Amino acid sequence: MLVLATVYLTPLLITGNGMEDCHTFLYFAYGSNLLKERLQLKNPSATLHCVARLEDYKLVFGNYKGLASERWHGGVATIEHSPGDEVWGVVWRMNKSDLKSLDSQENVMLGAYSPVEISVRTQGQELSCRTYLMNSCVYAPPSPQYLLVIVMGAEQNRLPEDYQEKLRAIKTNKYEGPLPLMVELELE
Repeated sequence: MLVLATVYLTPLLITGNGMEDCHTFLYFAYGSNLLKERLQLKNPSATLHCVARLEDYKLVFGNYKGLASERWHGGVATIEHSPGDEVWGVVWRMNKSDLKSLDSQENVMLGAYSPVEISVRTQGQELSCRTYLMNSCVYAPPSPQYLLVIVMGAEQNRLPEDYQEKLRAIKTNKYEGPLPLMVELELE
């Protein structure tokens, strides 16, 4: 599968009617943005489009250049090419007015993540979506709280049960301190 790095997303097609929509884009989430409440904290236009699968990739955790996430106190999710593997996630339809906020959340301007356009599969269809890949990833386990948000998002969106089990089995760094974002999400 070829993944092309892009900074600007061209208008995407609305699935079903073939009409171009220049006001929205499709975003494939695989990490903490699986959870609707997390994504909508700063991106209120996000609406569930569908559940989808990214083929020949795997979910990994790490930190940009080895710098621990102050927000999550551990490794954060990214994806990397891995033939035969798959990553399940959620495709959100979002207004382009939220693009700057989403890029900011993913630390694009700092160079931590790069936006890319990928092709995901859902019920026999392929969709072109924006997602994010971590740059200069140094592997590190996630905090239990970060993993909990991902697992809750997987449950909320009914990702396949075997994939949810894989998520639950991920080893964490056992961080027990406070995370302000968990309070904001009303999860503490």
